[in-house]
Amino acid sequence: MVCASACLLLECADSESHRHHPNQRKPHPPLAKRRIGLTGGIATGKSTASQLLEQRHGLPLLDADVFARKALEPGSEGSAAVLQRYGEQVAAQSGVIDRRALGTLVFNDPAERHWLEQLVHPLVRQRFDEELARLAASPTMVLVIPLLFEAGLTDLCTETWLVDCDETQQLQRLTTRDQLSQEEAQARMEAQWPLARKRLLADVLISNRGDNECLAQQLALALEQGINP
Repeated sequence: MVCASACLLLECADSESHRHHPNQRKPHPPLAKRRIGLTGGIATGKSTASQLLEQRHGLPLLDADVFARKALEPGSEGSAAVLQRYGEQVAAQSGVIDRRALGTLVFNDPAERHWLEQLVHPLVRQRFDEELARLAASPTMVLVIPLLFEAGLTDLCTETWLVDCDETQQLQRLTTRDQLSQEEAQARMEAQWPLARKRLLADVLISNRGDNECLAQQLALALEQGINP
């Protein structure tokens, strides 16, 4: 299927922008193995992109959201800390945390969101370190990390890819996917770093302004081209 004309070509972020950004990681030495940090904004298409990389290219995925869920499983250190702090506000049956209730609670309180991030992020980082060591022989793998830049996890990657789209598309997708009002969706978008900020940090921009086949073609092109460390 030919990529729709509305689909933009894969873009590489301007190196001059990288050089002067205070949060930009140091250049990696030449590496034989590729560790692709895949990120984006809410509802930009990270999950679709990661599925395409896994299904069409057979690449192993390490998903920060999966690790975060495991960090709060019943009986875990993270679960115990959350239940001690919030109690019945987030407790479901059999010691399971009501993730929706927890999300609502911390979304409306930046201080509580910071507390939860300080709890979960080190646990997620630990899982990444363990899985990267276990899969060390894999020539290419994908690290799906929504808060890749915010959490300072770029050192895990040899290159960073941003699944990108227009903010109007992002808003529409989010309202449809999560059945939110425009005001609710806008608030969730504003709780994250804006895409404009992330574009300056990413090595590769993957435009998700077209259909899934267009997205698949751009992912294949990014894999083929690679990034010079």
